[in-house]
Amino acid sequence: MTVQIAWSPLRCGNGGVTETNVELARRGYEAALRGDLDAIGELLDMDVRWHGGDVSAPGACHNREQALEFMRQARSRRGVGELIDVIDAGDKVVVIMQPPSEEGGQATLSANLTTFRDGKVIEMVHYPNPEDALAAAGL
Repeated sequence: MTVQIAWSPLRCGNGGVTETNVELARRGYEAALRGDLDAIGELLDMDVRWHGGDVSAPGACHNREQALEFMRQARSRRGVGELIDVIDAGDKVVVIMQPPSEEGGQATLSANLTTFRDGKVIEMVHYPNPEDALAAAGL
């Protein structure tokens, strides 16, 4: 799979300069790498949903506090992994990442399809295969 890096210029809106969704996603991932959950919390809507395709499944997050707790636990277990790319899809971005490998094995790529509204993340859907996330985003 060939992935191009999506760097977007700043855009003007509402009389001021705002960050693009791609830039917000990159900033959030950088905060995750630093363990800065306060910075991540500022990017998440209070009612953010984070799941693997079924919002009612066990382990799905239904608000900011649940999402932050999930991140806190995941970080303590195995770390964050490497950001591979962030691809713009309008009000959504596809965040492609490579989780840390387990016991010397090669970790495979995965992705989150992240939806923004008014500069806040309102939903993250995890996909074990980045191509499925790209297809869900219409790319």
